[in-house]
Amino acid sequence: MNPHKKIQRTPYFSIDILSYIYYILIVYEIETTEEFDAWLHNLRDVSMRGFIAKRITIMSSGSLGETRSLGGGLFEAKISRGPGYRLYFVNKGSRIIVLLCGGDKSTQDRDIKRAKELAKEL
Repeated sequence: MNPHKKIQRTPYFSIDILSYIYYILIVYEIETTEEFDAWLHNLRDVSMRGFIAKRITIMSSGSLGETRSLGGGLFEAKISRGPGYRLYFVNKGSRIIVLLCGGDKSTQDRDIKRAKELAKEL
């Protein structure tokens, strides 16, 4: 290779079409029923109250976590800490979550029945 020979470099290709990636941030407004507020306030484990409040904040930013549909627009958010707390909610429109009631694994069947009743009242 000749050390004095000029190396012709090809110019970087120009981008004719720019592609944009849009990130859609889904933010929910959280509403609660009086029943949900009373349930959360009456939890004996204060640290779990804080943990659940943090989970609700995370839900409001669009990350619903471990959630399953119970049919009829009703959802159950599972909290895998403590005795297996559950938050029952419905979507009201596309940007509002209404937290209906809460409970734990031991009262799950009764809580689901109550959440369905509360959902009908909305």
